Amino acid sequence: MANSLSPDVTGAWLESDDPGDRKFLKIGSLLLENGEILEDVTIAYQSWGTLNAARDNAVLINHALTGWSDVPGWWPSMVGPGLPFDTDKFFILCPNVIGGCQGSTGPSSIAPDGKRYGSRFPTLTIRDMVAAEVAFSDAMGIDRYRLAVGPSLGGMRALEWAITLPERIGAICTIGSSAVATGDQIGTASIQIRAIKSDPNFKGGDYYESKNGPLDGLGIARRIAHLTYRTEAEMDVRFGRELQGDDTGRYAVESYLDHQASKLAHRFDANTYISLTEAMNSHDVGRDRGGVARALASITVPVVVVSIDTDRLFPPRLQAEIADLVPSALALTTIASPFGHDGFLVEVEAVGEVIRHALTLG
Repeated sequence: MANSLSPDVTGAWLESDDPGDRKFLKIGSLLLENGEILEDVTIAYQSWGTLNAARDNAVLINHALTGWSDVPGWWPSMVGPGLPFDTDKFFILCPNVIGGCQGSTGPSSIAPDGKRYGSRFPTLTIRDMVAAEVAFSDAMGIDRYRLAVGPSLGGMRALEWAITLPERIGAICTIGSSAVATGDQIGTASIQIRAIKSDPNFKGGDYYESKNGPLDGLGIARRIAHLTYRTEAEMDVRFGRELQGDDTGRYAVESYLDHQASKLAHRFDANTYISLTEAMNSHDVGRDRGGVARALASITVPVVVVSIDTDRLFPPRLQAEIADLVPSALALTTIASPFGHDGFLVEVEAVGEVIRHALTLG
């Protein structure tokens, strides 16, 4: 069973696949925020550079929703000798988040009973993801990171590190992220989740033994999401009302979104998309901490906050809130980009300069 899943079912990395540069670490059982226990957890990760003798040059990169441990694969020109994450100076680690589908324990993984989790995979929160990262760090023998940095979902996790484990990080950098999910974000995300669950091949989340998975639903979710990642101006300049130029009658922008959907289907899992999206929807640093303002006011480590001026998914006001309410936050850095939320992926020179500075703070 473990080796027989078709790419028409899921784009998840499977146990029979080539691991590439992935490494795997068992972290044992994990107590989740809702009281459930996720057993025998595996974390897939990649690393660059060398941990020094003092073990004080480690940097944690927290990837975004559809990112994974291969940072150069999704954040080009950022990791390497002389680059912002300078591997001549730092030991860079990026674990694939729990609930993920690129080697860490998630819905497509084989559960202790020998069957894939599917609908049985527990509900996760951002704090659960951080708890897994802490256990991973313990297993790696890393007591403290010079910097924890991440965009979007990764920025949420970086904030949680700063609130719950200030003694274990020198500083954080949160990029295009927020302290709490907004109603607009939850509304948009809920439609994406509905699209996946409405696919006849979803089968309540237990589609792994089927001939086809909910790739159509996942594709619709990705199309919706991608429009929130980019900007109205970019879509109009690039595509306008232009037709595709073939006999399909499609607009060029439709073809572009089809391409984005197809790319994701080849490397992602529908259940993981739901699991991580629901975790982002539940994000609230103020939960059980007296509210967002009190939680942010408790942060003592240096906080570098970055916004993208055209981001319509995580508008700059959300990063301004963090910068205003965290006593140790530096001035908000706003990066100009025509690419919206995805600006953190594209504007590598500007983002890289921020990272270089952040690395001097820890």
